[in-house]
Amino acid sequence: MRSQLEWPVMKPPLTRIRFWLIVIIVGLVISGVTAFPLRHELNLLSTWLVGADASWNPADHSGLAHWILLVREGLEVTYQKYHFIAYGTDWLAFGHLVIALFFIPPYKDPVRYIGNIHMGILACFGIFALALICGPIRGIPVLLATDRL
Repeated sequence: MRSQLEWPVMKPPLTRIRFWLIVIIVGLVISGVTAFPLRHELNLLSTWLVGADASWNPADHSGLAHWILLVREGLEVTYQKYHFIAYGTDWLAFGHLVIALFFIPPYKDPVRYIGNIHMGILACFGIFALALICGPIRGIPVLLATDRL
């Protein structure tokens, strides 16, 4: 007779690896696709945060709303005067989509393409280094501690 308390059955390693690779691929695709309509997304987020009828002046708000409105204003002003700057975010989006493609071979054969997985892991850790080094240089608050802006 089987005991009521059995060890949970672990999924095979290949299934778990493929699951996490799909998560990474989907995340990269979503990040890439959402990098195209930045101005529209920031306008929508601003509406959700402060309302359509409220002031969108960053000085009238604090915390996260201040930061989102400041970024929206900066993007709006830049796009009005230098609309070609959006081309840079188009390349950012394209880069995310291309990187997602590099995770398809490891999905099919994780052992053969382990190098792709290692480079992906290194890139993920590199994001933190980039954020911690370049964020303060660009005036981006660490952990969005926006009440010090």
